[in-house]
Amino acid sequence: MSVSGDPAFLKSLSDATWKAVRDAEINLPPDVKTRLEHAHRNESVLVARKELENILENIRLAEERSAPLCQDTGIPVMYVTIPPGFSWSPEMEQAVHEGIKKATNDVPLRPNLVHPLTRENTRTNTGLEMPPVHVCTGDRFTITALPKGAGSENVSRIHMMNPSEKGSIPRFIVETMLKAGGRPCPPVFLGVGVGGTFDKAASLAKEALLEPVDSMTEYEQDICDQVNRLGIGPMGLGGDTTCLAVKVKFAGCHTASLPVAVNIQCWAARRATVEVSL
Repeated sequence: MSVSGDPAFLKSLSDATWKAVRDAEINLPPDVKTRLEHAHRNESVLVARKELENILENIRLAEERSAPLCQDTGIPVMYVTIPPGFSWSPEMEQAVHEGIKKATNDVPLRPNLVHPLTRENTRTNTGLEMPPVHVCTGDRFTITALPKGAGSENVSRIHMMNPSEKGSIPRFIVETMLKAGGRPCPPVFLGVGVGGTFDKAASLAKEALLEPVDSMTEYEQDICDQVNRLGIGPMGLGGDTTCLAVKVKFAGCHTASLPVAVNIQCWAARRATVEVSL
């Protein structure tokens, strides 16, 4: 079905984008808040417990004042699902960009998008082949916003391992957090991509940050426990909780390759999904 030129639909898509970005910037998902509350209840180190109290108060005030959770409102990474029979078009992508521009002005968001060399700012969080808009088939037409700040993005890593090193994957993940220290505003969520190609592993790692964090597999829990034994703690000041959850996504890979990517997300694991009216 082609609706790419329908002004009413394009406005609906733009409005849904605006709402997804706005909601993600202001309100944390319930599963994320639950993990933070659990960490606060179980934290044994006083300074760490106080930092977690500050984080929970930050969340409350953002909701109360309809204000962004953090001054770094990030780059809005967008995920779109379209029902079978629909086709994605340049007009639809432009509608998504219009929604981001409106959110940048209305929320407001900090304009973060700059040219990589000249550092000239587009002032709209769009342009220069950005932001990323990932499209896949789904049951409903939805748009998801995943704002990603620089503090956590800058300490993320990818490593092209040898297949014989599969037992070292947890060590690489823990080492990544050890090198990051307090810079990504822990406690963090770790999205991990294992397999695929160089670029696919990175995409998987970011997609993993969209997964619910109210449960982990045994493999994920073991890595999370290892990270927490580092003792980095909230805001890098020491404590029991350095990592709130680890989520791992896998893909097939070349017989001679084993890509592993770790995308670190700060405590403000912002994401929101809005259904697009058809």
